[in-house]
Amino acid sequence: MKAGVDYIGVGVGALIFDHQDRILMSLRGPKARNEAGKWEVPGGAVEYGETFEQALVREVFEELGIHIRVKALLQVCDHILVEEQEHWVAPTYICELVSGTPCIQEPEKCTQIGWFSLEEAQKLRLAHVTKLDIEKLIEHRQK
Repeated sequence: MKAGVDYIGVGVGALIFDHQDRILMSLRGPKARNEAGKWEVPGGAVEYGETFEQALVREVFEELGIHIRVKALLQVCDHILVEEQEHWVAPTYICELVSGTPCIQEPEKCTQIGWFSLEEAQKLRLAHVTKLDIEKLIEHRQK
């Protein structure tokens, strides 16, 4: 059985900020499970017995070799990919970098990483949930 296909999967995302208020994003590689060629915030699937926060810390370390602190929940989205016939529930958290320098640990899934301002990020070809997350973050900051 495959998460997101045979049953609804849960995938967490991290809006990780640096001291210049830039967001860390990665470009999904050709072997990514879905949305290849699009930029996204780091994250991944929640494993049995993990909290969302534990999964997020683990996934970010596995993908980028950095330690993060989870600060607050931004939102929860339905991530329905009709063309790929996948359905995920996607909580995204606001996080901060605690230690380490981001580097690609899974080159088959991620081909580039970078720090982007919100304005720069909006101009990228974004994965569905990352687009919604950035829109929500901008809306939240304007209040």
